[in-house]
Amino acid sequence: MDTVSYKTASLNKSTVDKQWVIVDAEAKVLGRLSSEVAMILRGKKKPGYTPHVDCGDNVIVINADKIKLTGKKWTDKVYVRHTGYPGGQRFETPKEVVGKKSATVLVERAVRGMLPKNRLGRELFRNLYVYEGAEHPHEAQKPKEVKI
Repeated sequence: MDTVSYKTASLNKSTVDKQWVIVDAEAKVLGRLSSEVAMILRGKKKPGYTPHVDCGDNVIVINADKIKLTGKKWTDKVYVRHTGYPGGQRFETPKEVVGKKSATVLVERAVRGMLPKNRLGRELFRNLYVYEGAEHPHEAQKPKEVKI
C-alpha cells in the first residue's frame, strides 16, 4: 500500500473552523445546560476535535436569570472560596449569589468548573458570553441557535 488513506487530521489554531452559537437557558437545569455548553466550548462534538487546541465555538447564553436548580439547591448548595488570609473561608448559596451579583455568575461558575484546569481551559472560558435577558450585543456575528 503506497498511500495512507486513513490519516487523522490534527487541527491547529489556523485550521480550526470557529462558529458563533446561541443557547437559550430559559427553564433549563443549570448543571445539564452547563455540561452541554462546556462540550460546545471544547469542540468535542466536532469531527476534527483535537484535545490540545481551542477548536470549540463561541457560545452566547441568553436568559441566564431564568435557569432552574432542582431540589433545594437554591438554599442548600454552598459555593466555597477563600480570601487567602487566615480564617478567610467564605460561603455563599446560589440565592445569595444572585442577590449580590447576578445569575450570570452561576452559569459562568458551573461552566468554568467543567473546563480543563489549565491554560487551555482559561482560553476556552473567554469564548463564553452570558447575559441575563434575551438581548445580546453579538448580532453582527450571526449566531446559530442550538437546542439543548
